[in-house]
Formats: sequence, C-alpha cells, structure tokens
Amino acid sequence: MTMHPSVYANTDVTTAPAPMVTSRTPLVLRRGLGVFVLTVMVVCWHGSARAADSLFYAPPPPSDDSVPFSGAIELGYTALSGNTNTETLLGKGRITWYDQAWTHTTRAEVKSVSDSENTTAEQYLFSQRERYSLGESSNYLFGLARYEKERFSGYDNQFTTILGYGRQLFDTDLQALSLEAGPGYRFDDYENAGSRHMLLGYLAADYSLSLSDTASFIQQFSVEGAEDNVTLRSYSAISVAINSSLALRVSHDIKSNSNPPREADAHTDRTTAASVVYNF
Repeated sequence: MTMHPSVYANTDVTTAPAPMVTSRTPLVLRRGLGVFVLTVMVVCWHGSARAADSLFYAPPPPSDDSVPFSGAIELGYTALSGNTNTETLLGKGRITWYDQAWTHTTRAEVKSVSDSENTTAEQYLFSQRERYSLGESSNYLFGLARYEKERFSGYDNQFTTILGYGRQLFDTDLQALSLEAGPGYRFDDYENAGSRHMLLGYLAADYSLSLSDTASFIQQFSVEGAEDNVTLRSYSAISVAINSSLALRVSHDIKSNSNPPREADAHTDRTTAASVVYNF
C-alpha cells in the first residue's frame, strides 16, 4: 500500500458513516472544479494575518496601513492507494477589498471525499459579504448572501441572505471579539423535488486570540433559527505562521441542522483538517 499524504482533512458525522453512493460527477470534473474555485481567488495582494483568519462572520474594518486588497487560500489534500483507494480534498479561498467605510469579502469553499470512485461527501459554498462601518465607532452594518450545495444533506441547494447590525466589543493586540445579529431569508431546494421559502433570525460571534508572535487561535459561532429548524455552525482553528505568507492550520468545523430532510444522512457534519494557508 502506497500513501501520499500532503495535508490531512477528515469529514465525519455524529451517526453511522454515510452509505457508499456512486458519484454522478466524474472524478476529474470534481478535481477541476476544486482547482477552479481556488484559482479564481488568486487575484490580489498580501494581507494581514488577522484578516486572513476572518473567513466567516465579521471581516475587519480598514486600518490606516491596510492594502486595497487582501486574501487567503487554504488547501488540504490526501490520497491513499493500494488495498483502499481514497481521496480527500478541502479548499477554501477569500478575497477582501476596501472602499472607505465599506469592506467587501468574497469567499468560496469546496469539500470532497471519494472512496474507490464513489463519493461519500461533497460540498460547495460561495458567499458575498458587505460591511459598512458607522463612523469612528465600533458599530457596523452588514449584509450576507450565501449559496450552498451539499450532497447527502437532503437539499439540492440552499440560498441565504441576512442583513444586520454588528459591534466590535474589543480589538487589542492580544484578542478581539465581535458580535452581530439580524433577520434573514432562506430558500431551500430539496433533493427529491419541492422547495420552501422561510424567514430566519441570525446571531454570530467571532473571537480571535494571539497565542504568540507566530501563533493564533480563532473561534467563530453562528445560529440561524427558522420556523421549524435551527442551524448551528462552529469553526475553531489554530494557525502557526511559517513566514509572512505561509501558515499551517489545524481546524475543526461543525454544522448541525436540528430538523434536516428525511433523506439526510445525519443531523451534524464535522470536518477536522490540517492544511496549509497562503496569505496574499
């Protein structure tokens, strides 16, 4: 058995493993799509470490020394061949650009796990986020649009929009904390036909802690409550900088749906990954 590890990403669920399902998408196409999602993000300059970590909820306001653009690419991949043939791909990308009081952030993500050419997990996400700083205060307004497509979740795709208010409670050299809340709307397109429109309430927190000159910890959490289900998301990560552009990251990502469609394999997805991050 020959093993070719680069970095490691593992996806599991709280119940029994998902059944083996034959992929309708050729393996080469899935690889190409993952590479494309990452490639389109490589269009701008090197940014700060904190900005690179803020992939989810509260993109930071521009500072006096901010560059016009910043971004990050995160990649994890493993391949195992021999008696068992498996491949795991985790890719994330973000670009952020500033325009006076506005902060614009675009994010893309792909996850894919295959075993002997059968797909056991596959997820794609694309989001656009806007932040408007309210003068010199720590308060801001934000808007979020997010598209998700995940196999074995019971949904063909989901589209979510949220508008709200946020506040940076503190931001020091050691640590930072932001809270935000607002109303939203979600469109669910179900896997076995049918769709649904619903209103939701949104609450999120984004915390970062500097562990040393080269290491940092982040914890991000959000709740999206609709009429008959609640979606919880949690992201925890420790990053260690190798140089001004490269870092190693260990992360744990949780997404839980309190009332998923009957076709879903599980209520909760967990992704534990060790990956390389390139900041630019």
